Amino acid sequence: MATSPAKPLFETPLLALLRSEGARIGSWFGCALPDRFSPDWRAEYRAARESVVLLDKNYRASLRFTGPDRVRYLNAILTNNIKDLAPGNGTVSLFLNPQGRIQAEIETYATQESLFCVSHAMIRGTLVPALDKFIIMDDVTLSDETEKWGTLALEGPLAAELTRKLTGANLADLAELSFLRVTLQAISCVLSKRSPGGVPSAEFWAERSDLEALWRVLREAVRSVAGRPAGYTVLNALRLEQGIPWFSYDFSDKQIPHEAGLEHSHISYTKGCYTGQEIVERVRSRGQVNRIRVLIKLSGAEPPAPGTPLFDEGKEVGHITRSAFSPALQLPIAMVYLRRENSSPGAILDCSGTAATVIRPPLTASKV
Repeated sequence: MATSPAKPLFETPLLALLRSEGARIGSWFGCALPDRFSPDWRAEYRAARESVVLLDKNYRASLRFTGPDRVRYLNAILTNNIKDLAPGNGTVSLFLNPQGRIQAEIETYATQESLFCVSHAMIRGTLVPALDKFIIMDDVTLSDETEKWGTLALEGPLAAELTRKLTGANLADLAELSFLRVTLQAISCVLSKRSPGGVPSAEFWAERSDLEALWRVLREAVRSVAGRPAGYTVLNALRLEQGIPWFSYDFSDKQIPHEAGLEHSHISYTKGCYTGQEIVERVRSRGQVNRIRVLIKLSGAEPPAPGTPLFDEGKEVGHITRSAFSPALQLPIAMVYLRRENSSPGAILDCSGTAATVIRPPLTASKV
Protein backbone atom coordinates (compact mmCIF):
# COMPACT_ATOMS: atom_id res chain seq x y z
CA MET A 1 0.00 0.00 0.00
CA ALA A 2 1.28 3.44 -0.89
CA THR A 3 -0.27 6.84 -0.47
CA SER A 4 -0.36 9.95 -2.60
CA PRO A 5 -2.73 12.93 -2.51
CA ALA A 6 -6.32 11.64 -2.74
CA LYS A 7 -6.98 13.98 -5.65
CA PRO A 8 -4.12 13.98 -8.18
CA LEU A 9 -2.56 17.37 -8.82
CA PHE A 10 -1.55 16.37 -12.36
CA GLU A 11 -2.53 13.89 -15.05
CA THR A 12 -0.37 11.85 -17.36
CA PRO A 13 -0.75 13.25 -20.90
CA LEU A 14 -1.62 9.69 -21.93
CA LEU A 15 -4.62 9.46 -19.59
CA ALA A 16 -7.34 9.13 -22.26
CA LEU A 17 -5.32 6.60 -24.26
CA LEU A 18 -4.54 4.47 -21.22
CA ARG A 19 -8.18 4.44 -20.15
CA SER A 20 -9.18 3.35 -23.64
CA GLU A 21 -6.78 0.42 -23.23
CA GLY A 22 -8.45 -0.66 -19.99
CA ALA A 23 -6.12 0.91 -17.45
CA ARG A 24 -7.41 1.42 -13.94
CA ILE A 25 -6.19 4.87 -12.87
CA GLY A 26 -4.90 5.82 -9.42
CA SER A 27 -2.92 8.60 -7.74
CA TRP A 28 0.87 8.13 -7.63
CA PHE A 29 3.37 10.90 -6.90
CA GLY A 30 0.43 13.29 -6.94
CA CYS A 31 -0.33 12.36 -10.55
CA ALA A 32 -3.12 10.37 -12.19
CA LEU A 33 -1.26 7.28 -13.44
CA PRO A 34 -2.24 3.67 -14.17
CA ASP A 35 -2.71 1.39 -11.17
CA ARG A 36 -2.91 -1.67 -13.40
CA PHE A 37 -3.86 -2.84 -16.88
CA SER A 38 -4.86 -6.40 -15.92
CA PRO A 39 -7.60 -7.66 -13.58
CA ASP A 40 -4.83 -9.63 -11.87
CA TRP A 41 -1.80 -7.34 -11.40
CA ARG A 42 0.40 -10.40 -10.80
CA ALA A 43 0.39 -11.00 -14.56
CA GLU A 44 2.12 -7.65 -14.93
CA TYR A 45 4.52 -8.60 -12.14
CA ARG A 46 5.47 -11.83 -13.93
CA ALA A 47 6.13 -9.88 -17.11
CA ALA A 48 8.38 -7.47 -15.22
CA ARG A 49 10.32 -10.36 -13.67
CA GLU A 50 10.44 -12.66 -16.71
CA SER A 51 10.18 -10.56 -19.88
CA VAL A 52 9.56 -6.80 -20.18
CA VAL A 53 6.97 -4.18 -19.21
CA LEU A 54 6.09 -0.76 -20.58
CA LEU A 55 5.76 1.99 -17.96
CA ASP A 56 4.25 5.48 -18.05
CA LYS A 57 6.60 7.74 -16.05
CA ASN A 58 4.88 11.06 -16.61
CA TYR A 59 4.90 12.26 -13.00
CA ARG A 60 8.01 14.36 -13.59
CA ALA A 61 9.01 17.99 -13.77
CA SER A 62 11.55 18.94 -16.44
CA LEU A 63 13.76 22.00 -15.93
CA ARG A 64 16.52 23.29 -18.20
CA PHE A 65 19.40 25.52 -17.10
CA THR A 66 21.34 27.54 -19.65
CA GLY A 67 23.94 30.29 -19.40
CA PRO A 68 27.69 30.31 -18.77
CA ASP A 69 27.36 29.94 -14.98
CA ARG A 70 24.94 26.98 -15.03
CA VAL A 71 27.49 24.38 -13.87
CA ARG A 72 28.84 26.51 -11.04
CA TYR A 73 25.31 27.41 -9.95
CA LEU A 74 23.94 23.85 -9.77
CA ASN A 75 27.15 22.47 -8.29
CA ALA A 76 26.73 24.92 -5.40
CA ILE A 77 23.19 23.82 -4.49
CA LEU A 78 23.04 20.08 -5.28
CA THR A 79 24.70 17.30 -3.29
CA ASN A 80 26.40 15.46 -6.15
CA ASN A 81 29.22 16.47 -8.49
CA ILE A 82 27.84 18.54 -11.36
CA LYS A 83 31.16 20.23 -12.20
CA ASP A 84 32.68 17.07 -13.69
CA LEU A 85 29.52 15.86 -15.46
CA ALA A 86 30.45 15.36 -19.11
CA PRO A 87 27.93 15.88 -21.93
CA GLY A 88 25.89 12.74 -22.51
CA ASN A 89 25.97 11.74 -18.84
CA GLY A 90 23.70 12.17 -15.84
CA THR A 91 23.75 11.94 -12.07
CA VAL A 92 21.25 11.92 -9.23
CA SER A 93 21.44 14.45 -6.40
CA LEU A 94 19.48 15.91 -3.54
CA PHE A 95 18.47 19.52 -3.03
CA LEU A 96 18.73 20.21 0.71
CA ASN A 97 17.76 23.11 2.92
CA PRO A 98 20.42 24.66 5.22
CA GLN A 99 19.35 22.22 7.96
CA GLY A 100 20.23 19.29 5.69
CA ARG A 101 16.65 18.14 5.13
CA ILE A 102 15.67 16.80 1.72
CA GLN A 103 13.67 19.22 -0.43
CA ALA A 104 13.88 17.33 -3.73
CA GLU A 105 15.52 14.46 -5.56
CA ILE A 106 16.93 15.76 -8.85
CA GLU A 107 18.50 13.98 -11.81
CA THR A 108 20.85 16.22 -13.82
CA TYR A 109 21.81 15.49 -17.44
CA ALA A 110 24.55 17.43 -19.22
CA THR A 111 24.40 18.50 -22.86
CA GLN A 112 26.79 20.77 -24.71
CA GLU A 113 24.47 23.75 -24.28
CA SER A 114 22.56 23.11 -21.04
CA LEU A 115 21.91 21.14 -17.88
CA PHE A 116 18.58 19.30 -17.98
CA CYS A 117 17.09 18.47 -14.58
CA VAL A 118 14.29 16.02 -13.79
CA SER A 119 12.39 16.00 -10.50
CA HIS A 120 8.75 15.48 -9.40
CA ALA A 121 5.84 17.48 -10.77
CA MET A 122 4.07 17.37 -7.41
CA ILE A 123 6.69 19.78 -5.96
CA ARG A 124 7.14 21.82 -9.13
CA GLY A 125 5.25 24.80 -7.68
CA THR A 126 7.67 25.14 -4.76
CA LEU A 127 10.82 23.73 -6.35
CA VAL A 128 11.06 26.19 -9.25
CA PRO A 129 10.89 29.30 -6.99
CA ALA A 130 13.32 27.69 -4.53
CA LEU A 131 15.87 27.03 -7.27
CA ASP A 132 15.30 30.43 -8.84
CA LYS A 133 16.01 32.11 -5.49
CA PHE A 134 19.64 30.95 -5.67
CA ILE A 135 20.18 32.64 -9.05
CA ILE A 136 21.53 35.94 -7.76
CA MET A 137 24.70 37.08 -9.48
CA ASP A 138 24.98 34.02 -11.74
CA ASP A 139 24.36 34.25 -15.49
CA VAL A 140 21.86 31.40 -15.54
CA THR A 141 18.41 31.01 -17.10
CA LEU A 142 15.93 28.48 -15.67
CA SER A 143 13.28 27.26 -18.11
CA ASP A 144 10.38 25.06 -17.00
CA GLU A 145 9.91 22.51 -19.82
CA THR A 146 7.57 20.16 -17.96
CA GLU A 147 4.75 20.64 -20.46
CA LYS A 148 7.06 19.87 -23.38
CA TRP A 149 8.41 16.41 -22.48
CA GLY A 150 7.07 12.99 -21.60
CA THR A 151 8.76 9.78 -20.45
CA LEU A 152 8.11 6.08 -21.10
CA ALA A 153 10.24 3.17 -19.95
CA LEU A 154 11.00 -0.46 -20.76
CA GLU A 155 11.93 -2.56 -17.75
CA GLY A 156 12.67 -6.25 -17.22
CA PRO A 157 15.22 -8.87 -18.30
CA LEU A 158 14.32 -8.46 -22.01
CA ALA A 159 14.40 -4.65 -21.94
CA ALA A 160 17.99 -4.35 -23.15
CA GLU A 161 17.55 -6.71 -26.10
CA LEU A 162 14.25 -5.10 -27.11
CA THR A 163 15.85 -1.64 -26.91
CA ARG A 164 18.67 -2.83 -29.20
CA LYS A 165 16.19 -4.17 -31.75
CA LEU A 166 14.17 -0.96 -31.70
CA THR A 167 17.00 1.58 -31.70
CA GLY A 168 20.31 -0.16 -32.43
CA ALA A 169 21.63 1.09 -29.07
CA ASN A 170 23.32 -1.37 -26.73
CA LEU A 171 22.53 -0.54 -23.10
CA ALA A 172 25.64 -2.49 -22.05
CA ASP A 173 27.75 0.21 -23.72
CA LEU A 174 26.11 3.00 -21.70
CA ALA A 175 26.95 4.14 -18.18
CA GLU A 176 24.16 4.51 -15.65
CA LEU A 177 22.09 7.64 -16.41
CA SER A 178 23.99 8.31 -19.63
CA PHE A 179 21.89 9.16 -22.67
CA LEU A 180 21.87 9.50 -26.45
CA ARG A 181 19.45 10.47 -29.18
CA VAL A 182 17.69 7.64 -31.03
CA THR A 183 14.84 7.20 -33.51
CA LEU A 184 11.96 4.75 -33.23
CA GLN A 185 9.87 4.52 -36.41
CA ALA A 186 10.57 8.18 -37.26
CA ILE A 187 9.94 9.30 -33.64
CA SER A 188 12.93 11.22 -32.27
CA CYS A 189 13.68 10.35 -28.63
CA VAL A 190 16.36 10.62 -26.01
CA LEU A 191 17.28 7.20 -24.61
CA SER A 192 18.63 7.01 -21.05
CA LYS A 193 19.91 3.96 -19.21
CA ARG A 194 19.06 3.02 -15.64
CA SER A 195 19.30 -0.28 -13.81
CA PRO A 196 16.74 -0.76 -11.03
CA GLY A 197 17.59 -3.91 -9.12
CA GLY A 198 20.72 -4.26 -11.28
CA VAL A 199 18.76 -5.03 -14.47
CA PRO A 200 19.46 -2.62 -17.38
CA SER A 201 16.36 -0.76 -18.51
CA ALA A 202 15.60 2.07 -20.91
CA GLU A 203 13.80 5.37 -20.53
CA PHE A 204 12.62 7.31 -23.56
CA TRP A 205 12.06 11.05 -23.40
CA ALA A 206 9.97 12.41 -26.24
CA GLU A 207 8.10 15.58 -27.00
CA ARG A 208 4.52 15.29 -25.83
CA SER A 209 3.22 15.61 -29.37
CA ASP A 210 4.94 12.28 -30.12
CA LEU A 211 4.10 10.52 -26.88
CA GLU A 212 0.97 8.63 -27.96
CA ALA A 213 2.71 7.34 -31.09
CA LEU A 214 5.71 6.30 -29.00
CA TRP A 215 3.46 4.45 -26.54
CA ARG A 216 1.88 2.48 -29.39
CA VAL A 217 5.25 1.55 -30.88
CA LEU A 218 6.61 0.37 -27.54
CA ARG A 219 3.36 -1.39 -26.58
CA GLU A 220 3.44 -3.53 -29.72
CA ALA A 221 7.13 -4.24 -29.21
CA VAL A 222 6.69 -5.52 -25.65
CA ARG A 223 3.72 -7.65 -26.66
CA SER A 224 5.83 -9.27 -29.39
CA VAL A 225 8.06 -10.77 -26.67
CA ALA A 226 5.25 -11.74 -24.25
CA GLY A 227 5.55 -8.50 -22.30
CA ARG A 228 2.82 -6.00 -21.47
CA PRO A 229 2.11 -2.52 -20.09
CA ALA A 230 2.26 -2.36 -16.29
CA GLY A 231 0.93 0.00 -13.66
CA TYR A 232 2.14 1.35 -10.36
CA THR A 233 0.67 -1.41 -8.23
CA VAL A 234 3.38 -3.61 -9.75
CA LEU A 235 6.06 -0.92 -9.72
CA ASN A 236 5.41 -0.22 -6.04
CA ALA A 237 5.89 -3.91 -5.18
CA LEU A 238 8.99 -4.23 -7.37
CA ARG A 239 10.69 -1.15 -5.93
CA LEU A 240 10.04 -2.38 -2.41
CA GLU A 241 11.47 -5.81 -3.26
CA GLN A 242 14.51 -4.04 -4.73
CA GLY A 243 14.82 -1.84 -1.64
CA ILE A 244 14.55 1.36 -3.70
CA PRO A 245 12.98 4.30 -1.82
CA TRP A 246 10.60 6.78 -3.44
CA PHE A 247 10.71 10.52 -2.89
CA SER A 248 7.59 11.83 -1.10
CA TYR A 249 6.77 8.31 0.14
CA ASP A 250 9.96 7.07 1.81
CA PHE A 251 11.94 10.30 2.14
CA SER A 252 11.10 13.99 2.09
CA ASP A 253 11.77 17.13 4.10
CA LYS A 254 11.32 15.07 7.27
CA GLN A 255 14.62 13.25 6.64
CA ILE A 256 18.30 14.00 6.15
CA PRO A 257 20.20 11.89 3.57
CA HIS A 258 21.80 9.47 6.04
CA GLU A 259 18.46 8.59 7.60
CA ALA A 260 17.05 7.86 4.15
CA GLY A 261 20.06 5.70 3.20
CA LEU A 262 21.04 7.99 0.31
CA GLU A 263 24.49 8.98 1.52
CA HIS A 264 26.33 6.69 -0.92
CA SER A 265 24.17 7.14 -4.03
CA HIS A 266 23.23 10.83 -4.01
CA ILE A 267 26.18 12.65 -2.42
CA SER A 268 29.74 13.55 -3.41
CA TYR A 269 32.11 14.09 -0.48
CA THR A 270 34.86 15.63 -2.61
CA LYS A 271 33.03 18.22 -4.74
CA GLY A 272 33.19 21.21 -2.39
CA CYS A 273 30.50 23.28 -0.73
CA TYR A 274 26.76 23.05 -1.31
CA THR A 275 23.62 23.98 0.59
CA GLY A 276 23.20 21.70 3.63
CA GLN A 277 26.76 20.34 3.42
CA GLU A 278 27.61 21.28 7.01
CA ILE A 279 24.90 18.97 8.36
CA VAL A 280 25.86 16.14 5.98
CA GLU A 281 29.51 16.35 7.02
CA ARG A 282 28.63 16.54 10.70
CA VAL A 283 26.56 13.36 10.45
CA ARG A 284 29.29 11.59 8.49
CA SER A 285 31.96 12.50 11.04
CA ARG A 286 29.71 11.38 13.88
CA GLY A 287 29.28 8.06 12.11
CA GLN A 288 25.58 7.35 12.56
CA VAL A 289 22.03 8.62 12.88
CA ASN A 290 19.44 7.56 15.43
CA ARG A 291 16.99 6.11 12.93
CA ILE A 292 17.42 4.56 9.49
CA ARG A 293 15.31 3.27 6.61
CA VAL A 294 15.03 -0.53 6.30
CA LEU A 295 12.74 -3.19 4.80
CA ILE A 296 10.52 -5.58 6.75
CA LYS A 297 8.32 -8.57 5.98
CA LEU A 298 5.06 -9.14 7.83
CA SER A 299 3.26 -12.31 8.79
CA GLY A 300 -0.22 -10.81 8.30
CA ALA A 301 -2.40 -11.06 5.21
CA GLU A 302 -2.73 -7.37 4.31
CA PRO A 303 -0.08 -4.68 3.78
CA PRO A 304 -0.34 -2.17 6.64
CA ALA A 305 -1.13 1.48 6.01
CA PRO A 306 1.60 4.13 5.86
CA GLY A 307 2.19 5.62 9.27
CA THR A 308 1.45 2.38 11.12
CA PRO A 309 3.75 2.28 14.17
CA LEU A 310 6.16 -0.55 15.04
CA PHE A 311 6.85 -1.64 18.60
CA ASP A 312 9.53 -3.50 20.50
CA GLU A 313 8.37 -4.78 23.91
CA GLY A 314 5.61 -2.18 23.97
CA LYS A 315 7.88 0.74 23.04
CA GLU A 316 7.31 2.50 19.73
CA VAL A 317 10.51 2.25 17.69
CA GLY A 318 9.48 3.19 14.15
CA HIS A 319 6.79 3.53 11.51
CA ILE A 320 5.86 2.35 8.02
CA THR A 321 6.22 4.63 4.99
CA ARG A 322 5.07 2.37 2.14
CA SER A 323 3.94 -1.23 1.80
CA ALA A 324 2.80 -3.83 -0.74
CA PHE A 325 2.17 -7.52 -1.15
CA SER A 326 5.41 -9.16 -2.32
CA PRO A 327 4.91 -11.96 -4.87
CA ALA A 328 8.56 -12.95 -4.29
CA LEU A 329 7.87 -13.78 -0.63
CA GLN A 330 4.10 -14.29 -0.82
CA LEU A 331 3.90 -11.94 2.16
CA PRO A 332 3.37 -8.22 2.74
CA ILE A 333 6.55 -6.14 2.89
CA ALA A 334 7.10 -2.52 3.88
CA MET A 335 9.65 0.26 3.91
CA VAL A 336 10.05 1.60 7.45
CA TYR A 337 12.08 3.93 9.63
CA LEU A 338 13.42 2.28 12.77
CA ARG A 339 15.65 3.20 15.64
CA ARG A 340 19.13 2.02 14.78
CA GLU A 341 19.27 -0.50 17.63
CA ASN A 342 16.17 -2.25 16.23
CA SER A 343 17.24 -2.27 12.58
CA SER A 344 19.49 -5.34 12.23
CA PRO A 345 18.32 -8.04 9.77
CA GLY A 346 16.38 -10.68 11.67
CA ALA A 347 15.09 -8.29 14.35
CA ILE A 348 11.44 -9.03 15.12
CA LEU A 349 8.99 -6.27 15.98
CA ASP A 350 5.26 -5.92 16.51
CA CYS A 351 3.03 -4.23 13.93
CA SER A 352 -0.59 -4.04 15.09
CA GLY A 353 -0.32 -7.50 16.61
CA THR A 354 1.50 -8.93 13.58
CA ALA A 355 5.12 -10.07 13.60
CA ALA A 356 7.40 -7.85 11.50
CA THR A 357 10.92 -9.03 10.64
CA VAL A 358 13.71 -6.83 9.33
CA ILE A 359 15.04 -8.23 6.03
CA ARG A 360 17.71 -7.26 3.53
CA PRO A 361 16.81 -6.42 -0.08
CA PRO A 362 16.85 -7.14 -2.96
CA LEU A 363 14.36 -9.98 -2.74
CA THR A 364 14.03 -12.95 -5.07
CA ALA A 365 11.59 -15.82 -4.94
CA SER A 366 13.98 -17.88 -2.79
CA LYS A 367 15.45 -15.13 -0.58
CA VAL A 368 14.00 -13.97 2.73
